Amino acid sequence: MVFDTGFEVVWPRGHRSLQSTMDTVGPLKGNKMTTVRGGLIQMGLKASTDKSPEEIAKSMLQAHLPLIEKAGQAGVQVLCFQEVFNQPYFCPSQDPKWYAAAERVPDGPTVELMQELAQRHQMVIVVPVYEEAMVGVYYNTAAVIDADGSYLGKCRKTHIPQVAGFWEKFFFKPGASEYPVFHTRYCKLGVYICYDRHFPEGWRALALNGAEYIVNPSATVAGLSEYLWKLEQPAAAVANGIYIGAINRVGTEAPWNIGEFYGQSYFVNPRGQIEAIASRDKDELLTHDMNFDMIREVRNTWQFFRDRRPETYGALARLAEAETPRRTIDPPLSGSRSR
Repeated sequence: MVFDTGFEVVWPRGHRSLQSTMDTVGPLKGNKMTTVRGGLIQMGLKASTDKSPEEIAKSMLQAHLPLIEKAGQAGVQVLCFQEVFNQPYFCPSQDPKWYAAAERVPDGPTVELMQELAQRHQMVIVVPVYEEAMVGVYYNTAAVIDADGSYLGKCRKTHIPQVAGFWEKFFFKPGASEYPVFHTRYCKLGVYICYDRHFPEGWRALALNGAEYIVNPSATVAGLSEYLWKLEQPAAAVANGIYIGAINRVGTEAPWNIGEFYGQSYFVNPRGQIEAIASRDKDELLTHDMNFDMIREVRNTWQFFRDRRPETYGALARLAEAETPRRTIDPPLSGSRSR
């Protein structure tokens, strides 16, 4: 897939250097940034689903570019978009048309453009796209680009739903990326994509792998999941002593109309408190300064990692109860005494 956004990346005189970026937000403690400015972009669909995936991608990129520029001017250091940000959420269908939306990572046009923008703005960018690994093998993926424009790697969505309105197994193969954590210029960054958020094991794996900040690009609609939106990520943040950036799209998408994508992207701190939240129904760049000193403070207070008992958690890794007999304790014989 090749498209011309009509956008030319230009390095004007006086564009932000690394030093000016660091001057914008927070001091350094040793080699670690103590305050990191995050940015989340939520957006509605900008083209009819009757159009080709290539045309839709062009429209979505054109809509995102001003907000990316705004993020750069605002000193954002880590920016993330919504799930498969340059396409509709096409999983209510089972239409092979959408396979054409997939592109190579990192060698596809979207990631290459974002590498240029990341370098220009000295900004880490997380780019959630539909990935073609090879013809016929597709993933729901997020590429991670460092502030110098270098490609650090990717995270593939691990848990793939297959229920009415969310026929994701038709489009996505499950990822098996071992919960990578990316050592970016500004922080240790993890990615957990949409439906993954319902599974606490992945949040914990990312935190144990060193994540300080985890982004969760999503596409979720009002109804069954909405009350969980402000419950699960705060619970994961406090359980793991991390910051989380949760991103959702906005609006409705015809012809499927499975519900309202209710936006409300937000940042939540390691205490489980939502510190900044976007609107329900507007295209928006949400920016927020995260105080990473709170990570140490909360972990030292609660000591959840110290008090873990992984040697007792073997049952969590079993594929199914039927495949591994569960240990049981026989009831005491009639008339016998038990402790």
